[in-house]
Amino acid sequence: MAEEVLFWLVREDARIYLDCTVGYSGHAEKILEATQGSDSRLIGLDRDAVAIAASRDRLARFGDRVVLLHGHFVDLKQHLAGRGIGQVDGILFDLGVSSAQLDEPTRGFSFQGDSPLDMRMDQSMSGTAADLINRWPEAQLADTIFQFGEERFSRRIARAIVHARERRPLATTKELVSVIEGAVPASYRHGRIHCATRTFQAFRIAVNQELDCLEPALRDAVDALSPGGRLCVISFHSLEDRIVKHTFRALSGKNNPALLVLTKKPQVPTREESDRNPRSRSAKLRAAQRVSREGQL
Repeated sequence: MAEEVLFWLVREDARIYLDCTVGYSGHAEKILEATQGSDSRLIGLDRDAVAIAASRDRLARFGDRVVLLHGHFVDLKQHLAGRGIGQVDGILFDLGVSSAQLDEPTRGFSFQGDSPLDMRMDQSMSGTAADLINRWPEAQLADTIFQFGEERFSRRIARAIVHARERRPLATTKELVSVIEGAVPASYRHGRIHCATRTFQAFRIAVNQELDCLEPALRDAVDALSPGGRLCVISFHSLEDRIVKHTFRALSGKNNPALLVLTKKPQVPTREESDRNPRSRSAKLRAAQRVSREGQL
């Protein structure tokens, strides 16, 4: 949703942009190109060191207009303070796992192919998907798969995981897929989406603690915006979008609001983009603008 992001985020008087999930710099490159010739800068932040390295190469042509930092967006205030920056004029969150991460076979995010059960966005952190899958009690596995994956067969899948790991620890994505396929009804194995999709999402969210830090990070992002500054958030499943929606609503309430919500309903990809990039089909974009202490733009 690059065009939609540019529409809401880029303004002539904006000087500093913060991309909290710069990834492989698809959005960052578009923002820098759209502001070419101005004195605007972009701070790119990502917890994936591999993505940061790739973005350094891709964005090298922009010179000192871009600064890339390895870190988590939950610490965005500290990262900005470390660069001597108090406020920024535009902030972007593009949540979830990137296509490059899904396509990298060693990362374990995808149920396609066979790879180690890793799923860490930051590979310097401890605790892989294999660790929790092989150690957590059955009830905790079931709750995680149900809450983070919204998977209706969560208890059956958790029970099957426990039975499988009693024989030997689960170590690869292929092994986990096989357990899931054996736990769900035959009709579910041949449904519209792969029967492992929701379980893999749940474990990825759990490993990276993606939902726990989202609301506080959004609130810190609003604090870091200058008056009139814009915040854009792209989410890819209902759990993320719900947090974004409720946080925007809370911060735009009648009593001393900090935000003006610009998108009453989330924007979704055009049919052309969905056809071109099927992974974008579930994307939802919400945008808001920082107001002053007096509630004025």
